[in-house]
Amino acid sequence: MPASPSTARALNDRLALRLLQQEGPLTAGQLKQLTGLSRPTVADLVDRLTAAGLITVVGESGEQRRGPNARLYGIVAGRAHLAALDVRTEGVLVLVSDLLGRVLAEASAPIGGDTGTGPAVEQAVAAVERAVKEGGADRLHTVGIGAPGLIDPATGDLRDSAGLPAWHRSLVAALQDRLPGARVTVENETNLAALAEQREGAARDRDTFVLLWLGHGVGAAVVLDGTLRRGASGGTGEIGFLPVPGTDTLPSATDCDGGFHSLAGAAAVVSLAAECGLPAPGPEDSTVAADGPEGGAARVVRGAADGPGAARVVRDAVARASAADERFLRALADRVAVGAASVVAVLDPGCVVLGGEIGRAGGAVLAGLVEERLRRMSPLATEVRASGLGGTAVLRGALITARERAQDELFGQPER
Repeated sequence: MPASPSTARALNDRLALRLLQQEGPLTAGQLKQLTGLSRPTVADLVDRLTAAGLITVVGESGEQRRGPNARLYGIVAGRAHLAALDVRTEGVLVLVSDLLGRVLAEASAPIGGDTGTGPAVEQAVAAVERAVKEGGADRLHTVGIGAPGLIDPATGDLRDSAGLPAWHRSLVAALQDRLPGARVTVENETNLAALAEQREGAARDRDTFVLLWLGHGVGAAVVLDGTLRRGASGGTGEIGFLPVPGTDTLPSATDCDGGFHSLAGAAAVVSLAAECGLPAPGPEDSTVAADGPEGGAARVVRGAADGPGAARVVRDAVARASAADERFLRALADRVAVGAASVVAVLDPGCVVLGGEIGRAGGAVLAGLVEERLRRMSPLATEVRASGLGGTAVLRGALITARERAQDELFGQPER
């Protein structure tokens, strides 16, 4: 059936806005060329979007021709402000951006493990409010949060998980209360990291891949045919519970010890390094590690066997490349390949990206070693890549999610 006039207008408006988002400022003539719409239709939608406060004249084209230069139209970046949060066990990292995703301010709030739920939530919310003020935003339209743990697919709520602080589950409600009108959504951190790698990082040329998260714990995110897969209960990628050879026991429903976590989690990596004769992480790794947006904001970590401490061991081994370091990296690659091979056997993703603090620290060296082992373990050709986004993957994924949800609402939904 042909679209109604109002539906056609809505479709044309969204098409034009998406082009302006992807291509940057365009003239009416360029919009006509890219959309295939008639000149009067383009003129009508430009007037309509300008009146709605969604686009504005941002300059003039540099075309050399008779008469005045054509006006360049761009999305009104200040039409809405967004926030992205990377919620960790030891604190929170925050950034505030405009509607186009340009970062306006950043903040962090280290939160000690002995901090009560109320004070911890207050510190996290205060960091958001501080970034909002520094970014010059009157209010937030959408907030995207990345956090460890399972997300209930029916409610979108962070489920209670053993080992995670209680303040994580209280943060969403507190933000909704303190930021009236803001739409607050939460997503698993590994899923957001995969989204960021797909859009801006190591998997930009892949529509099917798996992100293997190697940090304090281990996890995975699965992208199939361009779509992030969460599973019936939101638990796709909980490979810390994957039974694997090389452990002393089996995991249980409440404890991943004995699963892949026991081979490749941070504590296991530090222990493996000690077995190979490498020095333990220094005292600095048990206090503060810089791993925030653009490497700036500091994180307080709980111990040398946590993600940042294990990452330092791996990073130093890659840099030194002594015989003991190489022995350690080969043994670590063997362990990582055990979990990766199981994922490859079931999903055949063609590409595995190593993320998390440990995956990033290993970089191309660890990725190459894991790929070599996968070639021996599996008949399925699989490329292994290092993360392309450093420590910003979760924040970038949270920002991408917030921006797309805000744009979906502001740009309007076509009538059905």
